[in-house]
Amino acid sequence: MRYRHLGRSGLKITEITYGNWLTHGSQVEADVADACVRAALDGGITTFDTADTYANTKAETVLGQALAGERRESVEIFTKVYFPTGPMGANDTGLSRKHIMESINGSLTRLGTDYVDLYQAHRYDYATPLEETMQAFADVVRAGKALYIGVSEWTAPQLREGAALAKELGFQLISSQPQYSMLWRVIEDEVVPTSAELGISQIVWSPIAQGVLTGKYLPGQTPPEGSRATDTSGGQQMISSWMRDEVLERVQQLRPIADELGLTMAQLAVAWVLQNDNVAAALVGASRPEQVADNIKASGVTLEADVLSRIDDALGDVVVRDPRKTDDVSPKQRLT
Repeated sequence: MRYRHLGRSGLKITEITYGNWLTHGSQVEADVADACVRAALDGGITTFDTADTYANTKAETVLGQALAGERRESVEIFTKVYFPTGPMGANDTGLSRKHIMESINGSLTRLGTDYVDLYQAHRYDYATPLEETMQAFADVVRAGKALYIGVSEWTAPQLREGAALAKELGFQLISSQPQYSMLWRVIEDEVVPTSAELGISQIVWSPIAQGVLTGKYLPGQTPPEGSRATDTSGGQQMISSWMRDEVLERVQQLRPIADELGLTMAQLAVAWVLQNDNVAAALVGASRPEQVADNIKASGVTLEADVLSRIDDALGDVVVRDPRKTDDVSPKQRLT
């Protein structure tokens, strides 16, 4: 397992990072979650990502329990704040000072730790002055409750403004967590070059496009039973945009490329995002320990230029590239 620096900081994280969105506390039982975390640790992963909103706080609790007994200094624990939690009252969401301060305390309790290595703004909050948000993050850092601050799904101008305020307040933004995969490349034109300039790295989610890039979904066929595409608790909705025959047909054209390289299609997909110099880590989740072990093998894989070109040709015009779609995922009004 290889490590990469996160942004322009001294923090090193594993380039394959374990995330528990859509799994812990919802899709899988606690004993399976424990087994997946153990498989990650056994495979050399030391970096774990979660959020207070995942399974309405249950995912943090499950991760904390799974990591109990590990030497705290030997793992990197990331979580996030923004989306509604608890009873979802008027102040149970967003990036107000009130919500941030209450949320970090709740996250630390559930995770069973005195601090998180990275605390992330899960979305941009249009309903709260950015100055208020960044001052709250500065105070969280000074209180020792988070070592570093990052964001998720912020546009290039938002990153620039946030980084400037952070600098004024005596800390730095070091990471951005966007969706990124062979099929979803909206960060490449604006977010990535801006981040590189500002000393911010990407921790990318959904590098396998919700499982579509594994090749297990075949055009014209019913999704496999028990797969994310059949999960009515949230997975089915998230994957629906990719479940079109034109996409699935293109994805199947990646299989010969993976076979020639001795990789599974999932490994090829994870390795692909790691070819981007601005990507510090690929977030992978799992509902079974063997999935973790499989994804770990993508660490250290180099894809030559001709392979990257063949991938582009295979996927053609089903790739989404519009940079405006980054802003589309941040709600324009407070969620309640």
